[in-house]
Parts: sequence; C-alpha cells; structure tokens
Amino acid sequence: MSSSSLSIIRNRILYNSIITLVVVMGFVLVGCKQEKRIKIGAVEDRSQTPVLEVHGVSTLISDSGITRYRIEAETWKIYDKAEPSYWEFPRGIYLEKFNEDMMVEASLRADYAVYKEVEQIWHLVGNVHALNEEQEQFDTPEMFWNQKTERVYSDSSIVITREASIIQGVGFESNQSMTNYVILHPTGFFPIEE
Repeated sequence: MSSSSLSIIRNRILYNSIITLVVVMGFVLVGCKQEKRIKIGAVEDRSQTPVLEVHGVSTLISDSGITRYRIEAETWKIYDKAEPSYWEFPRGIYLEKFNEDMMVEASLRADYAVYKEVEQIWHLVGNVHALNEEQEQFDTPEMFWNQKTERVYSDSSIVITREASIIQGVGFESNQSMTNYVILHPTGFFPIEE
C-alpha cells in the first residue's frame, strides 16, 4: 500500500472519529440542558397546608396492639399544624370497626369526613350510612362520633331501617356500636310488610 493510500485511510478514520465525537457531544449537551426553575412562594400559613395528602387509601388502625378499624378513602389529608389538628377526607370515607375477633362490628360511609385528633371526634357529612352488628341501617345527612365518650349523635333527620320496621325522626343519640339508641324527636314508625 502506498503512503498516499495510508494517508487517505488515516484521514477518513480521523474524520469519522471527529464526526462521531461531535454527534455524541451534541447528545450529551442536549441531555444536560438545564430546565428553567419555577419559583413558588413560601407557605405563609402552615396550619392551612396538609403535612400529608394521600390518594387511594386503604389502611388498618390499631389501638393497644389490636386492630380496631379499617379506613378506605379516595383522599386523606392530615393537618398537623392546625389548632386543633385534624384529618380531612374531602372525597368521602368508608370505615369498618372490628371486634376483638376481627369480625366487622359496624360500618360507616359518608361523602365527607373530618376527624379531630385531640377531641377524638369524627364529623361525617353527606349521605351518611351506618350499619350496626344487628344489621340495622342508619341514614342521615350528618353524624358525629365521639371516640372518647363512645357516643354517636346527630341533630339531623334520621331513618333507621330494621328487619320489621322503619323509624324516622330528627336527632338521635347512641352508643358507638349503635345498638342502644334513642331518637330525640320521632316522626314516624312504619312496619314492613312481609
């Protein structure tokens, strides 16, 4: 091979190497391009900002090492800096309460719920539907459940559907398993025909 042929081959290899290096560097530079940073304002009122926001929740809650509740919610927000601190379920909640044998003792569903941690009070709003261990169904637009006093109560209208009757009224009080209850202002009692 002549020296001119070798020179042409070396030049082509050098040319191809330079082209390859330029292309690789182009990709690297494009890949390392800095994105524009977006500045956001500081959080001024921390009490209005949830410390945690979770979507698609299904969780178990225990008390003294025993599983007591199962909660399902589309959105769960925890406001730990609010006074008093609270949990919010803006898209509704489904709650099951277990007995010591892990059997569902009662269930509760609502369109919206707030749980006040310090007071241990649940405030349930919108299409509140509860089922007790005796399969009695409670329907009301609003209900409160005080875990400290183990009482459930409401000043709203209530419909209780039992096996043989339907009871209607305004306002009620009950134990937390909703098996011993009083309707404050009854408005109707309707036997169910079989």
